[in-house]
Amino acid sequence: MRSIWAEALLGAALAGCAPGLIGAPTQSLPIEVTPPLATPTPGDPSAPTPTSISMPDTAVPTPTSAVAVQLLAKGNVFIRRGPDLAFNPISVLLRGQTAYPTGRDVLARWLRVPLPADPSRSGWISIMSDFTEVTGDVRSLPEIEPAEWPALASVRNCTYHQMTLEPGGITIPSIIYFPDNDVQVNPGSYTVHDVDVDDYPDVQSIDISEGSAVDIIVDGLGMKKKCPVP
Repeated sequence: MRSIWAEALLGAALAGCAPGLIGAPTQSLPIEVTPPLATPTPGDPSAPTPTSISMPDTAVPTPTSAVAVQLLAKGNVFIRRGPDLAFNPISVLLRGQTAYPTGRDVLARWLRVPLPADPSRSGWISIMSDFTEVTGDVRSLPEIEPAEWPALASVRNCTYHQMTLEPGGITIPSIIYFPDNDVQVNPGSYTVHDVDVDDYPDVQSIDISEGSAVDIIVDGLGMKKKCPVP
């Protein structure tokens, strides 16, 4: 009997210690689970706004005021050295050609344009004639002041007959009316007519440039005269 109770007590002791030594549950480490990204619902104000990546803007050239103004030649027109008829012609804008002005004078009557044969240089065209057609706002062009004044040109009549220059109908009084027989004219090509002779014959063809002085020394009757030396 004693051995039976001893075995029973020993078995009970072993059974009471078993939960702490054998088969005890292992403690699990917490696992962090990242929830899946929610797909934004269209129209949901709480949905995050995608961040846009800003790219550098590509420079798109826009027409400046100078390019927006266009000049069309309706006839052959001189391009002059400065904004006045007293300046020498330095080029020609032919009929049908177009120029894009880069400036204007203070009165907006002359426009500065690149020369057709050499765009690195510029000259001036009058827009006060019927031979030019301008589109765009001329006043939007930059105002340019001339850097110099033209050198004056003149024609002196040394005869006793009154003369006229064409084109232009410019009257050159005879030497009798000295000093009014010396008249300032614009550079260009002229034909001299004697108005004191029937049919106003041509007596001379002259080319005048800035700073030049030309004498008329023959009249419509073929009589030659020299101007007195001052």
